[in-house]
Amino acid sequence: MKLLSVFFLAGLLPAAEPVWSRMEPMALDFFQRYVRIQSINPPANDVEAAALVTGLLESHGIPVKLYTSGPNGQTNLVARVAGRDRSRKPLLLLNHFDVVPVDRSAWKMDPFAAVIQNGFIWGRGTMDMKGIATQQMMALVALKDTGTLPPRDIVMLTTADEETNGTRGIRWMIEHHFDDINAEFVLDEGGFGTRSILAPDKLVFGVAVGEKQSTWLRVRARGTAAHGSQPIADNANVTLLHALEKALAQPPAKPHPIVAEMVRNLGEPLARNKYTDALQANTISLTTLTAGVGSPPKVNVIPSTSEATLDCRLLPGVNAAEFISEMKARINDPRVSVELISQPEDPGVSSSRTTLFEAIRKAIRKTHPDAIVTPMLVPHGTDSVKLRSKGLVAYGLTPMVLDLSTAGSMHSDVEHIPVDEFLKGLHIYYDLLSSEF
Repeated sequence: MKLLSVFFLAGLLPAAEPVWSRMEPMALDFFQRYVRIQSINPPANDVEAAALVTGLLESHGIPVKLYTSGPNGQTNLVARVAGRDRSRKPLLLLNHFDVVPVDRSAWKMDPFAAVIQNGFIWGRGTMDMKGIATQQMMALVALKDTGTLPPRDIVMLTTADEETNGTRGIRWMIEHHFDDINAEFVLDEGGFGTRSILAPDKLVFGVAVGEKQSTWLRVRARGTAAHGSQPIADNANVTLLHALEKALAQPPAKPHPIVAEMVRNLGEPLARNKYTDALQANTISLTTLTAGVGSPPKVNVIPSTSEATLDCRLLPGVNAAEFISEMKARINDPRVSVELISQPEDPGVSSSRTTLFEAIRKAIRKTHPDAIVTPMLVPHGTDSVKLRSKGLVAYGLTPMVLDLSTAGSMHSDVEHIPVDEFLKGLHIYYDLLSSEF
């Protein structure tokens, strides 16, 4: 009874403040060391990265368990911080070890040096998503160091291969160890704060409650092979070009309810840019074109086949089969086929009417009192979609204020985040995890 009373009182007392003068430099140093580990996917060899994270957490009394999920060093990590009420389902912090490959010739600096320059930290994985992962990890460390008990258990899962659809990561963990990660709530990447991207001259923090469906298609045209000196009507390349022009000419989509809620919360329409345009429509990007005979392809040979791939992102609730059927009807050419090469997932969106969403709102406004906090969609995919499919409430939280060039730098050859926003994000994450949710 005495122990229960201590736990109860701990929940009423304000959380102790970490020694930020020590925590901030430690977090920045760890972040740089983490980025310097080249956990490129493929092959998603995460052994070195997992060792670094394990060393940090265990040195602060946070137990860690590693799960080897593949033959090439694919590793998943689970850590747990006990909360006051262990009968409640946990909060799951979700991040990933792996990063996409780099074209070193396109970078102006070493993409794995984690250089700090002009107020930014540069390198592969800074935005996606070792920066957010470090904020999550350091918030857990701060809880332990201050002796702060969260209201429920907090579990952190770092997955092996988010960048290749989670085959050895989130999907593998759900299939083999779901009981170890089952939770009521999930906090993942996605969403962000901005003074320009969502609305001009307003500080808006979007918290992702859903994402678009990744629907990848292969469009193939068939024709007659011939000598390039004698043009023919049945040229597969020309047929493909006409088909793609029709495929890309899609009708406008109906507004999504989450976008409508964003507009109500902002009090004005969304700003116009490539990001907000993608939130309001089904999108189709032409990503590859392949044709030709020989290697290198012969200039004087008309090939018998030509193909392209389309990266389509559909709003939640859109029927993918109907979308593809409508595209085929627009093309309307028996020489052209449209093939689905990735199965879209649409678990719907998570409700924003929860105790955790309100805790997120309060934590953000403690650091940014003028912020509008709103649910939002994100146009890209995350591991959260697999957990929403299991019934978990998942949010994407990037606790940093970003401009379009920074938010859009993920996967690019200028990937970076602002150092000052990275440090502010530490405070927001700690305030959130030490609050009531």
